[in-house]
Amino acid sequence: MAIQKEIMIDDRLIGPGHPPYIIAELSANHNGDLKTALLLIDKAVAAGADAIKIQTYRADTITLPSDAPEFQIDSGLWAGRTLYELYEWAHTPWEWHQTLFDHARSRGITMFSSPFDMTAVDFLEDLGAPAFKIASFEAIDLPLIRYVAAKGKPMIISTGMADQGEVADAIAAARSGGCKELIVLHCVSGYPAPPADYNLMTMVDMATRFDVLTGLSDHTIDNTTAVASVALGGVVVEKHLTLDRNGGGPDDSFSLEPDDLAALCRDAKTTWDAVGRTDYGRKSSERENVKFRRSLYFTQNIALGEVIGAHMVRSVRPGYGLAPKYLDDVIGSVASRAIKANTAVSRDMFTTTNYSTKDTA
Repeated sequence: MAIQKEIMIDDRLIGPGHPPYIIAELSANHNGDLKTALLLIDKAVAAGADAIKIQTYRADTITLPSDAPEFQIDSGLWAGRTLYELYEWAHTPWEWHQTLFDHARSRGITMFSSPFDMTAVDFLEDLGAPAFKIASFEAIDLPLIRYVAAKGKPMIISTGMADQGEVADAIAAARSGGCKELIVLHCVSGYPAPPADYNLMTMVDMATRFDVLTGLSDHTIDNTTAVASVALGGVVVEKHLTLDRNGGGPDDSFSLEPDDLAALCRDAKTTWDAVGRTDYGRKSSERENVKFRRSLYFTQNIALGEVIGAHMVRSVRPGYGLAPKYLDDVIGSVASRAIKANTAVSRDMFTTTNYSTKDTA
């Protein structure tokens, strides 16, 4: 199967030749309020994000209603809750989805989702979702990955907690299921995650090892790690978006507020512009300064036929004379005409049997 070096979601091409694709993750930051969810879409648009992503599950499609010890959360942000309680609190109601998709389309921003079981995949397919995201915790659910891949839509897979073999398995499942447009996001499933845990060179290695487009799903609390991923070739950045980091919702504390998302959109694209391509040519911003580079100038009056000594010529600014690399050719040569001090050296001012015919650039 031919591996694509760019993919398209809606009408937006994603790949090394295009600005980074910024996804604002709405997750649970609607905090149970549809108006907040709609406002977050508006904020993502205003910040310059390319897409907003939601999550499609219900508590009973992602876990079981049990309070047995293995279903209890005993540390971290959500300590004291059962898994069922957490997901009942955090889920995006399915009856909101059509309204959210319609609003996103009306605002000109792409919306897609992470399905957590096959029923969610079918539901999103009926809504016309243009792509699917596999969340990190589901990256080992190979039947789910194959089911999503069979829909023929672009796929994004997050790899938090997955080791090298599990990443390979997830990619193989996507490919065997029929996925031709795939991006793999390096991720650390800590909430929040310290930047030192990210080891962004892993993202670089995944791109070459698995021949896939890569990017970053970032759970750090600022933008430094995300911007660095763009400098290393990441083509997608995903960050959680909230109206208020202190809002008390499940994901608020490790999410970006709208102004921070706007800064990420700006800085990621600036970084991509700055990385650019290999180019040794003179840049437009340099052209006016070329004349101030060093060149050779005569430092005193010289008579016709006089031998030019080392004390008579120097490499100085500006750059209107012969290039400094020709200094040895000038010293010991004979002046072919009378020369005034502070005159730029040119090849017709002296004669020498050793004079090079190389370009003076």
